[in-house]
Amino acid sequence: MIYAFDGIIPVVDPTAFVHPQAVVTGHVTIGRDVYVGPGAALRGDWGAIEVADGCNIQENCTVHMFPGVTVVLEEGAHIGHGAIIHGARIGRNALVGMNAVVMDNAVIGAGCIVGALCFVPAEMQVPDRKVVVGNPAKIVKDVSDEMLAWKTEGTALYQALPAQLHATLQGVDPLREKPAGWGTRPFPALKPWSRTKEGPRRGLLLRAATASRGYPWLGGRSPSNPVCACRWLRTRSGSSRRTRCCGHHPASGRGPVG
Repeated sequence: MIYAFDGIIPVVDPTAFVHPQAVVTGHVTIGRDVYVGPGAALRGDWGAIEVADGCNIQENCTVHMFPGVTVVLEEGAHIGHGAIIHGARIGRNALVGMNAVVMDNAVIGAGCIVGALCFVPAEMQVPDRKVVVGNPAKIVKDVSDEMLAWKTEGTALYQALPAQLHATLQGVDPLREKPAGWGTRPFPALKPWSRTKEGPRRGLLLRAATASRGYPWLGGRSPSNPVCACRWLRTRSGSSRRTRCCGHHPASGRGPVG
């Protein structure tokens, strides 16, 4: 649900998807291709929330602040299930893991990865491309090219999701039994980092169709020549290899966020 507060109505780009069971209140701006999952609460009552293009705020997340503070999620920020962002700034293409907490005036740099269940205390400044874990949070290493590519690939799936939801999501009564062929469809191929880190695909950089819509961290692409995010990955050497398409893009033919 979208609620005005003290006369201020949230601004949501039409390409974004805010689940009906999410709550967005007051001074909140949401950019294009943003996903906000069910149970998420974005409270722009005492301050402001700016969610830039290509972000995702997953199920049961909370975004809030002390009075007068603006919370900023920069382009491509990825906020995992159940995380809390309170008065903080999350950098471009950074990931905050499931059930992590990022406190007031903390800054998470671009390309950082904050581990699940991590507690980032108030005022902590995390430089770009660092891995942060623990309670309290501790910087343990740099984000490798492989890890950043893995994160970017996962975020691209969420950038494709709003268009898919706008096109196909509907409320229904449940089936009472499975019909023939029920549930037979391909799913996107993305493994957890724990399944890839011992032998990661070296240096994969996603050439997503989202790049054609102004996401420079995914690599530039002409709007007239988009690429399906599921099918093309570019290696560090510049060569390409084909992967199976998930088959669930909008009928426009312009790729996952067409």
